[in-house]
Amino acid sequence: MVEFRARHANGGWRWIEATASNWLDDPAVQGVIVNYRDITERKLMELRLQHGVLHDALTGLPNRVLLSNRLGQAIKCSQRNPQYHFAVLFLDLDHFKVINDSFGHPVGDRFLVTAASRLHRCLRSTDTCARLGGDEFVILLDDIHSLDAVVQVARRIIQQLSLPVEIDAQMLHSSVSIGIVFGSAEYNDPAEVLRDADIAMYRAKASGKSRYEVFHPAMREAAQARLALENELRRAIAQGEFIVYYQPIVNISSGELIGFEALVRWQHPTRGILTPAAFLDVAEEVGLGDAIGWQVLEHVCRQLATWQHSFPHAAHLSVSVNLSARQFMQPELYVRIVQLLTQYNIPPNCLKLELTESALMEYSQEAAAVLARLRSYGIQIAIDDFGVGYSSLSYLIQLPIDQIKIDRNFIIQLDQAHHSQAIVRAIVNLARSLDLKVVAEGLETTEQVDRMRTVGCHYGQGYLLGYPLPAAEAIRLLQGGE
Repeated sequence: MVEFRARHANGGWRWIEATASNWLDDPAVQGVIVNYRDITERKLMELRLQHGVLHDALTGLPNRVLLSNRLGQAIKCSQRNPQYHFAVLFLDLDHFKVINDSFGHPVGDRFLVTAASRLHRCLRSTDTCARLGGDEFVILLDDIHSLDAVVQVARRIIQQLSLPVEIDAQMLHSSVSIGIVFGSAEYNDPAEVLRDADIAMYRAKASGKSRYEVFHPAMREAAQARLALENELRRAIAQGEFIVYYQPIVNISSGELIGFEALVRWQHPTRGILTPAAFLDVAEEVGLGDAIGWQVLEHVCRQLATWQHSFPHAAHLSVSVNLSARQFMQPELYVRIVQLLTQYNIPPNCLKLELTESALMEYSQEAAAVLARLRSYGIQIAIDDFGVGYSSLSYLIQLPIDQIKIDRNFIIQLDQAHHSQAIVRAIVNLARSLDLKVVAEGLETTEQVDRMRTVGCHYGQGYLLGYPLPAAEAIRLLQGGE
């Protein structure tokens, strides 16, 4: 049996199945009988099914299966021929989630189709552009001679995908981050190439998006270290390895201790005490920041209960706890905080929640309602790092705030930058007019303290006034106040 195509009288093509039977030994026939059957419909169905298995339904581009097949062939070619090179570009659209969330998935799908079309126009006929799913695309550049040629393609793609897309009279904007692997005979498996290109792509995103990064083995080591850190963080949360240090906040006129800021530390079993700089960014990225934040809140409430029982004179002291934007907008935030305060019998005004200016503005509409509810219960609210955000002062006036903390960057520059002095003075005057308390962060010299006292700042914290202390050492400050 054979299958072949034949041109129809109408100019089209038909698929024919032919079956031959040998009747030469039959005296009545003495020949070969050939039966023909038109199988065009079946063949087209098979081809459609085959295309569906190997191509993305939305964009029509090759999918992961077909890409892996072609990438495997490229790897074999590079192993046979040292002069042959290929490259893989791993692409992820920046801010695509915003488009999907704002305009819906149908618009997002049309945006992806347009992006796929633009990608295809940036390539040669011998190259492969595949969609892995979502807003991820992979390009295989076949028989590419140099890394410079690959970079030229990447730059062309970045330029094309930065152009606006008009859908239903809406101009939609995005960009693309690209990870590049310049293929060599070192690779044996398509999955290895895609893994390294993916690592380079995430490095491009972390470096500011709308750019490309060329993979280097050090990136893989960094990614593996990051994964190991993530696993250690999960273990640390389960085993309660996070502790709290307390940095004093004092009245800079009288020197009186008025409270502490709670600062998380990781009591690592082999690396010792780690500051947030060593782990908090990764924790936030992988969704573990909330769990750490709640452990800190419980530590603080338990410690406040101990201090208030042991030192009745310290009942007026408050402890400030930082909340991330994500933790701040958790639906159960209010209920869980009230439960903690009730469980440890802590007066609400002894807890002060600190949120960054940018976190408040990210959830501007919801923030006012959440803050109002917390404040009505008696919990104090402070804006941390004030002066570095992008918020409207007129809106901040409407928020139920008790305290402003001036970002330490302004304090550090007080002696050198005239504009920093002007900004600090303006912030203090604004706080006065709104009947808000002001805390200066990062006070490290007597000159800085004198300047803040002169402009009317109430409180301060920093290494000059006190280092972050474990709870056992913070007790000495409380004992000294008896």
